Amino acid sequence: MDIKKILTTGASVALVSMMAACSDDSSSPAAPPSDNPDVVDPSNPSSPTSSSSKTTAKSSSSVDANTTYVTISEIMYNAPETINGVPAADLEWVEVTITSGKKIFNMAHETVQLRLDGAITYNFPAEPLDVGEYVIVTNNVELFKQAYPTFTGRVFGPWDNAVGTSSPAKLSNEGDVIDVRIKGEGDNSCSYSKEPPWPSLANGKGHTLVFKGGNAAQSSNWGASKVVGGNPGAKDEWLEPSTVRINEMKPFAAGAPAWVELYNYGSSAVDVTGWVFESKVRNEKLKIAAGVVPAGGYLVLDGETAFTDEAGVAKELIVSDIGGEYYLYGLLDGDESSLMLPSSKLTSGIVDLKDGSIAQGALVTATPGAANSALYIGSVVINEINYHPAETDAKQIEFLEIKNVGATDVKLYETVSGTGKGWKIEGINKEFAPTDVLPAGGIMVLFPAETKTTLGEAGLRANYGIDANVQIGFYDGKLSNRGENIAIKKPFSKATDSNGNVQWYYEWSDASLYSDSWEGFKRTDGNGASMQRVDYTTMGHEPTAWVVGDPNPGK
Repeated sequence: MDIKKILTTGASVALVSMMAACSDDSSSPAAPPSDNPDVVDPSNPSSPTSSSSKTTAKSSSSVDANTTYVTISEIMYNAPETINGVPAADLEWVEVTITSGKKIFNMAHETVQLRLDGAITYNFPAEPLDVGEYVIVTNNVELFKQAYPTFTGRVFGPWDNAVGTSSPAKLSNEGDVIDVRIKGEGDNSCSYSKEPPWPSLANGKGHTLVFKGGNAAQSSNWGASKVVGGNPGAKDEWLEPSTVRINEMKPFAAGAPAWVELYNYGSSAVDVTGWVFESKVRNEKLKIAAGVVPAGGYLVLDGETAFTDEAGVAKELIVSDIGGEYYLYGLLDGDESSLMLPSSKLTSGIVDLKDGSIAQGALVTATPGAANSALYIGSVVINEINYHPAETDAKQIEFLEIKNVGATDVKLYETVSGTGKGWKIEGINKEFAPTDVLPAGGIMVLFPAETKTTLGEAGLRANYGIDANVQIGFYDGKLSNRGENIAIKKPFSKATDSNGNVQWYYEWSDASLYSDSWEGFKRTDGNGASMQRVDYTTMGHEPTAWVVGDPNPGK
């Protein structure tokens, strides 16, 4: 097969991703009422220490001028070896600001209690925070000051020690969640990740993650900082990606080469000759021999003929069915697209959703040169999500319900190459045990781990009227009140690197990138309702796959 250029008309696709990120919670006040003189000082809008001219857009379409919104605007989670000539590999920091509303007069006041929670924890001191001021919270204050000698703003830290240790907690290089909380409630929930489609330049390559604004539940609204080392206390600048994205990929099979489909959502054609295509699973980089992706159109690259090695010699692209990370790099910094393939013999790619976002996964049908088909769905699905229980009802508890919609029992534990591994639910930190089995048509209700101690299984059943024949389980994570990606994954394969580290690869059974901004879903965001599944024909990313109703676990 030769390189094929396929032009389509009327196609317009926004480059957005399925990973969850910082998202403002405009459904509840993030600060005390503005007439509280101990907290918000309307007579003094200036900051005693403001040093930044940054601006950050709100993700919500409606902003209450009397509500103070606090957000994380920049993250350094995997620092380079040096910053400004200073050894800084162990340095981590986050930048915090008020994006709109009133100044906080006292961050430690009893009606504010501003703190970071989740991957790191930190209680802010009894100091003010002005609108538009940018402050840093770090694991090492002195190292930060050495690495950024021109920074003139306030630096707080170190954040709290890791549990059971005498050293500050670390931001995982794999990805994690950081919450900004006011009086215990989540004003902002921030997820980051090293995996596609997050910018790889922020993963140990010297750059930070910078929040660009817009719908912050989408990773495309985060960019890699334009400046190596990041922009603490300075104007937000980031590297804009190309308008070309990896749209669909077919794995190699005997007698059938792999292929890669690129899509250009821009208004101008893009020449991708010489662009680099990287397979992380094979630790291999190939170049595109020649090709142009038309505006609003597709380019299908044949694995046998479309690629060369670094020396320009033709070389076949192998895409394994075990999945993994794949990247496309343009000629300029920031020209990047990436795709996380699940383990599957099917083609995988991106599906555009009705709310303007996208989802990725295995596809029911291969569609080279055309819009992608529906996402493949397995037999174990997400059936109900109660992500933000009513704060005025003590009986309401967060939970996630899964269901086996298949005709046979599913053991939620696999043996792969002689090693046992449980299915997992990504997003809530849940891995199943060897004894976990979900019968045909069966339901399992999962609750946060702390409820196992506070209420116990009997208390949870009584609380929601769950029958004895419905299984109950527990998870260590937490459902974000703003929305995040939840995925049920089945172990498919594993590989061991030269250092003895085991990498597991998963087949996706179901996923949902739920959002508190979905039209008609306001009741699910702290107002007493849950999301309940009604469509099992594809993965649960579309709002139309769900209805809103009173929490009904186990039914």
